[in-house]
Amino acid sequence: MIERPRRLRATPALRRLTAETRLHPAELILPMFVREGTREAAPISSMPGVVQHSLDSFRAALNEAAELGIGGVMLFGVPEGKDAIGSGATDPNGILNVATRTAIAEVGDALVVQTDLCLDEFTDHGHCGVLAADGSVDNDASLLRYRDMALAQAEAGSHLLGLSGMMDGQVAAVRDALDGAGFEGTPTLGYAAKYASAFYGPFREAVQSSLVGDRRSYQMDPANRREGSREIDLDVLEGADVVMVKPAMSYLDVLADAADRSPVPVWAYQVSGEYAMIEAAAANGWIDRRRAVEESVLSIRRAGADAVLTYFAVELAGWLR
Repeated sequence: MIERPRRLRATPALRRLTAETRLHPAELILPMFVREGTREAAPISSMPGVVQHSLDSFRAALNEAAELGIGGVMLFGVPEGKDAIGSGATDPNGILNVATRTAIAEVGDALVVQTDLCLDEFTDHGHCGVLAADGSVDNDASLLRYRDMALAQAEAGSHLLGLSGMMDGQVAAVRDALDGAGFEGTPTLGYAAKYASAFYGPFREAVQSSLVGDRRSYQMDPANRREGSREIDLDVLEGADVVMVKPAMSYLDVLADAADRSPVPVWAYQVSGEYAMIEAAAANGWIDRRRAVEESVLSIRRAGADAVLTYFAVELAGWLR
């Protein structure tokens, strides 16, 4: 035999030396939930190990993340009150904007503090935009709210705005608002290929979603691959500084396509359901938890993600260190 690929797998040192893909804490981003009106962290039953933070527990978790050298955090607010237009999203004293200022003051020099720019946590109907008279999501009216939300988050000090609503033209609208208000230096993350996935279920508990119906009229059809590339191209043309594929593990083909064609960084989100499946299987003794966590995130990086949003970020960073 001339070809013996096993030669390079023979020892741990050889495998380490010839590995094509590596993980580093700086490539990991931790999603975090901050709940208004609570004095202590509240566990999320469908996401073991993940909590809705109080401001005090939030500060402690931020410092732990910074000490472990992860790349950043993505913040989600859980408000006490909601209304039809998501007023809390643009209130300077709303929970997400308060959490943003807290994070900037606490770890703003060590972590990239990112904020979710979407209305779903703040609307009483749970949709990512405002509703038209017929109950459908009004794309262009939603863009007006996104513009205001972008300015509120930028004023709170957010380092990067995560545009996750999947409205047509959202990147262009937010970029125009930011530039017009003097925030030319604030970057945007376009959730370009975000699918209407079954794997978001635990997240809805995490943000206490009020969703009525579904989001299939604006999030992408899981059957479509080429459409993901179209959405990536559009967000880049509109000025996105980074683009996202979400979920990650069930859409590695879309992620690989995005990595091949995008001139800007491509990130991917290992979502709540993907996290919960690993935790549930490990709790039942069906898989080796640590190996499954490492392999799952490694596969997302191997498919082309420059960074990964994952609820395992801090724990994985500790292992890597």
